[in-house]
Amino acid sequence: MQRQENNPIAHLTAEDIEAIGRELDAIRDEVLAARGERDAAYIRKVIKVQRSLEMGSRAVLLFSLFPPAWLIGTAGLSVAKILENMEIGHNILHGQYDFMRDPKIHSTTWEWDHVTPADQWKHSHNEVHHKYTNVVGKDNDLGYGIMRVDENQRWHPFYLAQPLWNFINALFFEYGIAAYDLELGKNLKTRKRRNNPQFRANVKAVGRKIRRQVLKDYIIHPALSGPSFLHTIAANFTANLVRNLWSHSVIMCGHFPNGVSTFERTSIKGETRGEWYLRQMLGSANISGSRLMHIMTGNLSHQIEHHLFPDLPSSRYPEVAVKVRALFEKYDLPYVTGPLPLQVASAWAKVIRLSFPNRKPMPDADPSIPPRMPVAEPAAA
Repeated sequence: MQRQENNPIAHLTAEDIEAIGRELDAIRDEVLAARGERDAAYIRKVIKVQRSLEMGSRAVLLFSLFPPAWLIGTAGLSVAKILENMEIGHNILHGQYDFMRDPKIHSTTWEWDHVTPADQWKHSHNEVHHKYTNVVGKDNDLGYGIMRVDENQRWHPFYLAQPLWNFINALFFEYGIAAYDLELGKNLKTRKRRNNPQFRANVKAVGRKIRRQVLKDYIIHPALSGPSFLHTIAANFTANLVRNLWSHSVIMCGHFPNGVSTFERTSIKGETRGEWYLRQMLGSANISGSRLMHIMTGNLSHQIEHHLFPDLPSSRYPEVAVKVRALFEKYDLPYVTGPLPLQVASAWAKVIRLSFPNRKPMPDADPSIPPRMPVAEPAAA
Protein backbone atom coordinates (compact mmCIF):
# COMPACT_ATOMS: atom_id res chain seq x y z
CA MET A 1 0.00 0.00 0.00
CA GLN A 2 1.09 3.56 -0.66
CA ARG A 3 3.01 4.49 2.46
CA GLN A 4 0.89 6.67 4.74
CA GLU A 5 1.48 8.04 8.19
CA ASN A 6 -1.89 6.66 9.31
CA ASN A 7 -2.55 3.13 8.09
CA PRO A 8 -6.27 3.08 7.11
CA ILE A 9 -6.67 -0.63 7.86
CA ALA A 10 -4.50 -0.99 10.97
CA HIS A 11 -7.62 -1.43 13.09
CA LEU A 12 -9.00 -4.30 10.98
CA THR A 13 -8.46 -7.95 11.83
CA ALA A 14 -8.24 -10.75 9.25
CA GLU A 15 -11.75 -11.75 10.29
CA ASP A 16 -12.98 -8.19 9.72
CA ILE A 17 -11.62 -8.21 6.18
CA GLU A 18 -13.30 -11.49 5.30
CA ALA A 19 -16.53 -10.26 6.90
CA ILE A 20 -16.39 -7.21 4.62
CA GLY A 21 -16.06 -9.60 1.68
CA ARG A 22 -19.12 -11.58 2.75
CA GLU A 23 -21.21 -8.43 3.22
CA LEU A 24 -20.21 -7.14 -0.22
CA ASP A 25 -21.02 -10.52 -1.77
CA ALA A 26 -24.48 -10.25 -0.22
CA ILE A 27 -25.00 -6.79 -1.73
CA ARG A 28 -23.93 -8.09 -5.14
CA ASP A 29 -26.17 -11.16 -4.93
CA GLU A 30 -29.16 -8.99 -4.01
CA VAL A 31 -28.72 -6.83 -7.14
CA LEU A 32 -28.10 -9.86 -9.38
CA ALA A 33 -31.38 -11.37 -8.18
CA ALA A 34 -33.24 -8.10 -8.86
CA ARG A 35 -31.97 -7.48 -12.41
CA GLY A 36 -34.67 -7.48 -15.02
CA GLU A 37 -36.90 -5.40 -17.26
CA ARG A 38 -36.10 -2.17 -15.42
CA ASP A 39 -32.42 -2.49 -16.32
CA ALA A 40 -33.15 -3.58 -19.90
CA ALA A 41 -35.52 -0.65 -20.39
CA TYR A 42 -32.90 1.76 -19.02
CA ILE A 43 -30.09 0.77 -21.37
CA ARG A 44 -32.42 0.64 -24.39
CA LYS A 45 -33.65 4.15 -23.57
CA VAL A 46 -30.11 5.51 -23.22
CA ILE A 47 -29.11 3.92 -26.55
CA LYS A 48 -32.18 5.43 -28.25
CA VAL A 49 -31.47 8.89 -26.84
CA GLN A 50 -27.79 8.67 -27.77
CA ARG A 51 -28.44 7.58 -31.34
CA SER A 52 -31.14 10.20 -31.85
CA LEU A 53 -28.82 12.88 -30.49
CA GLU A 54 -25.95 11.75 -32.70
CA MET A 55 -28.03 11.56 -35.88
CA GLY A 56 -29.68 14.90 -35.14
CA SER A 57 -26.34 16.57 -34.43
CA ARG A 58 -24.76 15.16 -37.58
CA ALA A 59 -27.77 16.43 -39.58
CA VAL A 60 -27.34 19.91 -38.12
CA LEU A 61 -23.63 19.80 -38.96
CA LEU A 62 -24.46 19.40 -42.64
CA PHE A 63 -25.02 23.16 -42.38
CA SER A 64 -22.01 23.81 -40.13
CA LEU A 65 -20.89 26.62 -42.44
CA PHE A 66 -23.28 28.72 -40.33
CA PRO A 67 -21.91 29.38 -36.80
CA PRO A 68 -25.14 28.59 -34.86
CA ALA A 69 -25.42 25.21 -36.65
CA TRP A 70 -21.74 24.50 -35.92
CA LEU A 71 -22.13 25.26 -32.22
CA ILE A 72 -25.36 23.30 -31.76
CA GLY A 73 -24.17 20.33 -33.82
CA THR A 74 -20.76 20.17 -32.16
CA ALA A 75 -22.24 20.36 -28.64
CA GLY A 76 -24.79 17.65 -29.43
CA LEU A 77 -22.21 15.38 -31.07
CA SER A 78 -19.85 15.83 -28.09
CA VAL A 79 -22.56 14.73 -25.66
CA ALA A 80 -23.54 11.82 -27.93
CA LYS A 81 -19.95 10.58 -28.09
CA ILE A 82 -19.57 10.84 -24.31
CA LEU A 83 -22.78 8.88 -23.75
CA GLU A 84 -21.76 6.21 -26.26
CA ASN A 85 -18.35 5.67 -24.68
CA MET A 86 -19.17 6.09 -21.01
CA GLU A 87 -22.69 4.93 -20.16
CA ILE A 88 -23.22 2.62 -23.14
CA GLY A 89 -20.02 1.14 -24.59
CA HIS A 90 -17.99 0.84 -21.39
CA ASN A 91 -20.81 -0.79 -19.47
CA ILE A 92 -22.07 -3.12 -22.20
CA LEU A 93 -18.50 -4.34 -22.78
CA HIS A 94 -18.30 -5.15 -19.07
CA GLY A 95 -21.12 -7.64 -19.62
CA GLN A 96 -23.49 -5.64 -17.42
CA TYR A 97 -26.39 -6.32 -19.80
CA ASP A 98 -25.49 -9.81 -21.02
CA PHE A 99 -28.31 -11.16 -18.82
CA MET A 100 -30.77 -9.70 -21.37
CA ARG A 101 -29.52 -12.20 -23.99
CA ASP A 102 -30.06 -9.54 -26.64
CA PRO A 103 -27.49 -10.16 -29.40
CA LYS A 104 -27.51 -6.44 -30.26
CA ILE A 105 -26.68 -5.35 -26.70
CA HIS A 106 -24.10 -7.90 -25.61
CA SER A 107 -20.44 -7.77 -24.61
CA THR A 108 -19.52 -10.27 -27.36
CA THR A 109 -21.08 -8.28 -30.21
CA TRP A 110 -20.91 -4.60 -29.26
CA GLU A 111 -18.37 -2.40 -31.09
CA TRP A 112 -17.98 1.12 -29.85
CA ASP A 113 -17.08 4.57 -31.21
CA HIS A 114 -13.44 4.24 -30.22
CA VAL A 115 -10.14 3.47 -31.98
CA THR A 116 -9.49 0.47 -29.71
CA PRO A 117 -11.26 -2.69 -30.90
CA ALA A 118 -13.68 -3.90 -28.25
CA ASP A 119 -12.02 -7.31 -27.78
CA GLN A 120 -8.60 -5.76 -27.06
CA TRP A 121 -10.07 -3.25 -24.61
CA LYS A 122 -11.98 -5.99 -22.79
CA HIS A 123 -8.74 -7.87 -22.21
CA SER A 124 -6.69 -4.92 -20.93
CA HIS A 125 -9.55 -3.39 -18.94
CA ASN A 126 -11.83 -6.18 -17.73
CA GLU A 127 -9.21 -8.90 -17.29
CA VAL A 128 -6.14 -6.87 -16.27
CA HIS A 129 -7.16 -3.50 -14.81
CA HIS A 130 -10.05 -4.80 -12.71
CA LYS A 131 -8.00 -7.72 -11.43
CA TYR A 132 -4.96 -5.61 -10.51
CA THR A 133 -6.63 -2.31 -9.57
CA ASN A 134 -3.98 0.24 -8.50
CA VAL A 135 -1.16 -2.32 -8.28
CA VAL A 136 1.94 -0.46 -9.47
CA GLY A 137 3.49 -2.23 -12.45
CA LYS A 138 0.44 -4.43 -13.06
CA ASP A 139 -2.41 -1.96 -13.64
CA ASN A 140 -1.82 0.04 -16.83
CA ASP A 141 -4.72 2.36 -16.00
CA LEU A 142 -2.58 3.64 -13.12
CA GLY A 143 -0.40 6.25 -14.81
CA TYR A 144 -0.79 4.61 -18.24
CA GLY A 145 2.79 3.37 -18.02
CA ILE A 146 4.23 6.87 -18.46
CA MET A 147 3.82 8.47 -15.04
CA ARG A 148 5.16 8.14 -11.55
CA VAL A 149 2.16 7.36 -9.35
CA ASP A 150 3.63 6.66 -5.91
CA GLU A 151 6.20 8.38 -3.68
CA ASN A 152 8.05 5.10 -3.30
CA GLN A 153 8.69 4.73 -7.03
CA ARG A 154 12.26 5.67 -7.87
CA TRP A 155 12.36 9.15 -9.40
CA HIS A 156 13.99 9.85 -12.79
CA PRO A 157 14.33 13.19 -14.62
CA PHE A 158 11.92 11.83 -17.25
CA TYR A 159 9.10 12.30 -14.75
CA LEU A 160 9.56 16.08 -14.78
CA ALA A 161 7.59 16.09 -18.02
CA GLN A 162 4.74 13.90 -16.78
CA PRO A 163 2.24 16.79 -16.50
CA LEU A 164 2.86 17.42 -20.21
CA TRP A 165 2.52 13.70 -21.07
CA ASN A 166 -0.68 13.55 -19.06
CA PHE A 167 -2.14 16.58 -20.86
CA ILE A 168 -1.27 15.18 -24.29
CA ASN A 169 -2.75 11.84 -23.25
CA ALA A 170 -5.94 13.64 -22.21
CA LEU A 171 -6.26 15.37 -25.59
CA PHE A 172 -5.86 12.15 -27.55
CA PHE A 173 -7.07 9.76 -24.89
CA GLU A 174 -8.63 7.15 -27.17
CA TYR A 175 -5.29 6.77 -28.97
CA GLY A 176 -3.46 6.55 -25.65
CA ILE A 177 -5.78 3.75 -24.60
CA ALA A 178 -5.14 1.96 -27.90
CA ALA A 179 -1.39 2.26 -27.34
CA TYR A 180 -1.43 0.74 -23.87
CA ASP A 181 -3.99 -1.89 -24.87
CA LEU A 182 -1.31 -2.95 -27.36
CA GLU A 183 1.33 -2.67 -24.58
CA LEU A 184 3.58 -0.86 -27.03
CA GLY A 185 6.23 -0.08 -24.43
CA LYS A 186 6.78 -3.79 -23.77
CA ASN A 187 6.10 -5.21 -27.21
CA LEU A 188 8.36 -2.85 -29.17
CA LYS A 189 11.43 -3.54 -27.00
CA THR A 190 12.67 -6.68 -28.72
CA ARG A 191 12.45 -8.13 -32.22
CA LYS A 192 10.90 -11.30 -30.82
CA ARG A 193 8.04 -9.34 -29.24
CA ARG A 194 7.61 -7.11 -32.30
CA ASN A 195 7.29 -10.19 -34.49
CA ASN A 196 4.89 -12.01 -32.17
CA PRO A 197 1.92 -13.06 -34.38
CA GLN A 198 -0.68 -12.04 -31.79
CA PHE A 199 0.88 -8.61 -31.34
CA ARG A 200 1.07 -8.04 -35.09
CA ALA A 201 -2.56 -9.13 -35.47
CA ASN A 202 -3.60 -6.72 -32.72
CA VAL A 203 -1.72 -3.85 -34.38
CA LYS A 204 -3.49 -4.55 -37.67
CA ALA A 205 -6.86 -4.64 -35.88
CA VAL A 206 -6.20 -1.25 -34.30
CA GLY A 207 -5.10 0.10 -37.69
CA ARG A 208 -8.36 -1.08 -39.27
CA LYS A 209 -10.40 0.49 -36.46
CA ILE A 210 -8.55 3.81 -36.76
CA ARG A 211 -9.18 3.87 -40.51
CA ARG A 212 -12.87 3.21 -39.93
CA GLN A 213 -13.15 6.00 -37.36
CA VAL A 214 -11.23 8.48 -39.54
CA LEU A 215 -13.33 7.56 -42.57
CA LYS A 216 -16.57 8.17 -40.66
CA ASP A 217 -15.65 11.40 -38.84
CA TYR A 218 -13.24 13.10 -41.24
CA ILE A 219 -14.20 11.96 -44.74
CA ILE A 220 -17.76 10.61 -45.21
CA HIS A 221 -19.65 12.91 -42.85
CA PRO A 222 -17.76 16.07 -43.94
CA ALA A 223 -18.17 15.10 -47.61
CA LEU A 224 -21.94 14.96 -47.12
CA SER A 225 -21.76 18.54 -45.85
CA GLY A 226 -20.65 19.89 -49.23
CA PRO A 227 -19.64 23.55 -48.72
CA SER A 228 -19.47 22.91 -44.97
CA PHE A 229 -16.77 20.23 -45.46
CA LEU A 230 -13.99 21.93 -43.45
CA HIS A 231 -16.36 23.18 -40.77
CA THR A 232 -17.73 19.65 -40.27
CA ILE A 233 -14.20 18.26 -39.97
CA ALA A 234 -13.51 20.85 -37.27
CA ALA A 235 -16.77 19.95 -35.51
CA ASN A 236 -15.99 16.23 -35.48
CA PHE A 237 -12.45 16.88 -34.27
CA THR A 238 -13.78 19.13 -31.49
CA ALA A 239 -16.38 16.55 -30.42
CA ASN A 240 -13.69 13.85 -30.22
CA LEU A 241 -11.47 16.23 -28.25
CA VAL A 242 -14.25 17.05 -25.77
CA ARG A 243 -15.04 13.35 -25.35
CA ASN A 244 -11.36 12.53 -24.76
CA LEU A 245 -10.87 15.29 -22.18
CA TRP A 246 -14.05 14.34 -20.34
CA SER A 247 -13.26 10.61 -20.27
CA HIS A 248 -9.70 11.23 -19.10
CA SER A 249 -10.87 13.55 -16.32
CA VAL A 250 -13.50 11.11 -15.05
CA ILE A 251 -11.06 8.20 -15.02
CA MET A 252 -8.35 10.29 -13.32
CA CYS A 253 -10.88 11.21 -10.61
CA GLY A 254 -11.65 7.55 -9.99
CA HIS A 255 -8.05 6.39 -9.59
CA PHE A 256 -5.74 9.22 -8.66
CA PRO A 257 -7.03 11.86 -6.18
CA ASN A 258 -5.48 12.28 -2.76
CA GLY A 259 -6.73 9.64 -0.35
CA VAL A 260 -6.62 6.83 -2.92
CA SER A 261 -4.11 4.08 -2.15
CA THR A 262 -1.71 2.31 -4.49
CA PHE A 263 -0.27 -1.16 -3.94
CA GLU A 264 2.93 -3.04 -4.64
CA ARG A 265 3.00 -6.36 -6.46
CA THR A 266 3.95 -8.44 -3.43
CA SER A 267 0.96 -7.12 -1.49
CA ILE A 268 -1.49 -9.17 -3.57
CA LYS A 269 0.31 -12.49 -3.18
CA GLY A 270 -2.20 -15.00 -1.87
CA GLU A 271 -4.90 -12.32 -1.83
CA THR A 272 -8.26 -13.52 -0.51
CA ARG A 273 -11.62 -12.37 -1.84
CA GLY A 274 -12.05 -10.10 1.18
CA GLU A 275 -8.62 -8.55 0.57
CA TRP A 276 -9.43 -8.05 -3.13
CA TYR A 277 -12.60 -6.21 -2.12
CA LEU A 278 -10.65 -4.12 0.38
CA ARG A 279 -8.14 -3.13 -2.32
CA GLN A 280 -10.99 -1.92 -4.54
CA MET A 281 -12.42 0.09 -1.64
CA LEU A 282 -9.13 1.83 -0.85
CA GLY A 283 -7.92 2.13 -4.46
CA SER A 284 -10.91 4.06 -5.83
CA ALA A 285 -12.64 7.43 -5.47
CA ASN A 286 -16.08 8.78 -6.35
CA ILE A 287 -17.44 12.02 -7.80
CA SER A 288 -20.44 13.59 -6.15
CA GLY A 289 -23.11 15.25 -8.26
CA SER A 290 -26.52 15.12 -9.89
CA ARG A 291 -28.19 12.23 -11.72
CA LEU A 292 -27.17 13.84 -15.02
CA MET A 293 -23.54 13.92 -13.84
CA HIS A 294 -23.70 10.21 -13.03
CA ILE A 295 -25.16 9.36 -16.45
CA MET A 296 -22.57 11.47 -18.30
CA THR A 297 -19.74 9.73 -16.43
CA GLY A 298 -21.17 6.30 -17.28
CA ASN A 299 -21.79 6.10 -13.52
CA LEU A 300 -18.02 5.97 -13.08
CA SER A 301 -18.74 8.80 -10.67
CA HIS A 302 -19.44 5.71 -8.53
CA GLN A 303 -15.98 4.33 -9.24
CA ILE A 304 -15.77 2.63 -5.84
CA GLU A 305 -18.96 0.69 -6.51
CA HIS A 306 -17.89 -0.03 -10.09
CA HIS A 307 -14.58 -1.50 -8.95
CA LEU A 308 -16.38 -3.63 -6.39
CA PHE A 309 -19.09 -4.80 -8.82
CA PRO A 310 -17.98 -4.20 -12.43
CA ASP A 311 -20.61 -6.56 -13.87
CA LEU A 312 -23.66 -4.98 -12.20
CA PRO A 313 -25.81 -2.62 -14.33
CA SER A 314 -24.37 0.87 -13.93
CA SER A 315 -27.78 2.42 -13.22
CA ARG A 316 -27.84 0.37 -10.00
CA TYR A 317 -24.72 2.01 -8.59
CA PRO A 318 -26.49 4.96 -6.88
CA GLU A 319 -28.62 2.62 -4.76
CA VAL A 320 -25.67 0.28 -4.16
CA ALA A 321 -23.55 3.25 -3.06
CA VAL A 322 -25.80 3.87 -0.06
CA LYS A 323 -25.13 0.35 1.26
CA VAL A 324 -21.44 0.43 0.38
CA ARG A 325 -20.90 3.75 2.12
CA ALA A 326 -22.63 2.41 5.22
CA LEU A 327 -20.16 -0.51 5.15
CA PHE A 328 -17.23 1.94 4.97
CA GLU A 329 -18.60 3.72 8.02
CA LYS A 330 -19.21 0.47 9.88
CA TYR A 331 -15.56 -0.54 9.49
CA ASP A 332 -14.18 3.01 9.80
CA LEU A 333 -12.67 3.14 6.29
CA PRO A 334 -12.12 6.33 4.23
CA TYR A 335 -14.77 6.79 1.51
CA VAL A 336 -13.05 9.20 -0.91
CA THR A 337 -15.53 11.39 -2.80
CA GLY A 338 -16.01 15.01 -3.84
CA PRO A 339 -17.27 17.34 -6.58
CA LEU A 340 -15.72 16.96 -10.04
CA PRO A 341 -13.64 20.20 -9.97
CA LEU A 342 -12.09 19.28 -6.61
CA GLN A 343 -11.35 15.69 -7.65
CA VAL A 344 -9.80 16.81 -10.95
CA ALA A 345 -7.67 19.38 -9.12
CA SER A 346 -6.59 16.79 -6.55
CA ALA A 347 -5.59 14.30 -9.25
CA TRP A 348 -3.63 16.87 -11.23
CA ALA A 349 -1.93 18.13 -8.05
CA LYS A 350 -0.69 14.60 -7.43
CA VAL A 351 0.54 14.28 -11.04
CA ILE A 352 2.53 17.48 -10.63
CA ARG A 353 3.80 16.65 -7.12
CA LEU A 354 5.07 13.22 -8.14
CA SER A 355 6.86 14.65 -11.17
CA PHE A 356 9.44 16.00 -8.69
CA PRO A 357 11.68 14.05 -6.30
CA ASN A 358 10.33 13.54 -2.79
CA ARG A 359 11.03 16.60 -0.67
CA LYS A 360 11.77 14.40 2.32
CA PRO A 361 12.04 10.64 2.87
CA MET A 362 8.76 8.89 3.58
CA PRO A 363 8.33 7.82 7.22
CA ASP A 364 10.45 4.77 8.01
CA ALA A 365 10.93 4.14 4.28
CA ASP A 366 13.83 3.44 2.01
CA PRO A 367 12.70 5.32 -1.16
CA SER A 368 14.17 2.56 -3.35
CA ILE A 369 11.95 -0.11 -1.78
CA PRO A 370 8.22 -0.23 -2.56
CA PRO A 371 5.86 -0.39 0.43
CA ARG A 372 4.06 -3.48 1.66
CA MET A 373 0.39 -3.94 2.37
CA PRO A 374 -0.20 -4.00 6.14
CA VAL A 375 -0.91 -7.44 7.50
CA ALA A 376 -4.07 -7.71 9.58
CA GLU A 377 -3.71 -9.58 12.85
CA PRO A 378 -6.18 -12.38 13.64
CA ALA A 379 -8.93 -11.48 16.11
CA ALA A 380 -8.47 -12.58 19.69
CA ALA A 381 -10.30 -15.79 20.55
